[in-house]
Amino acid sequence: MIEVEHLTKVYRSFKRKEGLKGALVNLFYRDYESVQAVDDVSFTINPGELVGYIGPNGAGKSTTIKMLTGILIPTSGQVRVNGFIPYRERYEYTRHIGVVFGQRTQLWWDIPVQESFRLLRKVYQIDEKDFRDRLSMFIELLDLGPLLPIPVRKLSLGQRMRCDLVASMLHHPKVLFLDEPTIGLDVVGKLRIREFLAKINREFGVTMILTTHDLREIEELCQRLLIVDKGKIIYDGDIEGLRMKYTLDRRIVFQLNDNIDFDELQSACAFNGSVRSEVMDPLSLKVTFQRDSYSPADIIERVLKNAPVHDITIEEPSIEDIIGRIYSGQS
Repeated sequence: MIEVEHLTKVYRSFKRKEGLKGALVNLFYRDYESVQAVDDVSFTINPGELVGYIGPNGAGKSTTIKMLTGILIPTSGQVRVNGFIPYRERYEYTRHIGVVFGQRTQLWWDIPVQESFRLLRKVYQIDEKDFRDRLSMFIELLDLGPLLPIPVRKLSLGQRMRCDLVASMLHHPKVLFLDEPTIGLDVVGKLRIREFLAKINREFGVTMILTTHDLREIEELCQRLLIVDKGKIIYDGDIEGLRMKYTLDRRIVFQLNDNIDFDELQSACAFNGSVRSEVMDPLSLKVTFQRDSYSPADIIERVLKNAPVHDITIEEPSIEDIIGRIYSGQS
C-alpha cells in the first residue's frame, strides 16, 4: 500500500543577522544553511497495517507525513501510496486518503458540524445512501449525536477531534494518516479515539500511519513500530522486538511468606555477579538479571528451592523507558 524509497527532504533556511547593521547586510548578502529533515528513509507498509511512526521532536516525523500526503515535494527519493505518486497526482490521490492533523481541522469553523459533513459529501462526491450509512455508524461509535447542530468553533478540543476523525473517514479512504490525533485530550477522549481507530482498522482494513508522543497509544494500537531520529529510521519492527533489542535487564519480584536472611538466599541460589538482588521490604525481594545470562524460569526455580514464596511478578521494562533511553542516546 505504501512504498518509500530513499526519501530525503532538505530545507534551505535564511540565516538572518541581528541589529541594524545586520539588516543592512541582509539587503545585499544572504547566508543560507541547509537542514536535512528526512535523510534517506525507506520502508514499505502492507494493506491493513497500523504502523506507529515515532521519534523525538524535530526527528522528521511530520515532514515524512507531509510528503506521503502530497503536501511537500521530496528533495529526492520515491513515494508511492496506493499506486499514486502523491505530489504529482494530488487531485485524484486525495480521494483515496484521509488525514488528521492534531493541530488543524478540516471542518468549517462557523457552521454546524452536520453541515461540514454534508459539504464534504459534495467535495468527495459520495453517494447519498453510502454517506448516510457511514455517518450514522460513526455517530454511534463516537457518540456525536449531540454535537451535530453545534458550530465547530464552539466545540471543545476533544469533541472537535472526534468530528475530524469522522470527516477524514466519510469518503471511505484506503489509507489514513494520523499526526498526533489525541494531542491535548483527556483520558476519556483518548480512549474513545483509540477504540474508534482500532475498530476501523480491524473491520474495514484501513491502512494507518500514526505519529504520536503518547506511547500508550502505540502499545495499544500498533502492530509495528518505526522509530526515526535525526531524519533516519533506527528501528523497524514490533514492540516485543524493541524490548529484545534495546533491553538487557529483566526483573522478577518475589513476595515471601516468612522473613529470611537475604544474604543466605543469595548464596544458596548461587547467582553470579550479573544477578542483583534488592530487598524492597522484609517480605519482598527484587531480582534483576541479564536476559542473555539467565532465563526467568531459571531464576524462579532457584528461588523457589530456597525460600517460601507467596507470589511472583515478572516486570518487563516499560515502552516509555526504552524509547526514552533511545531518544537520549543511552541505548
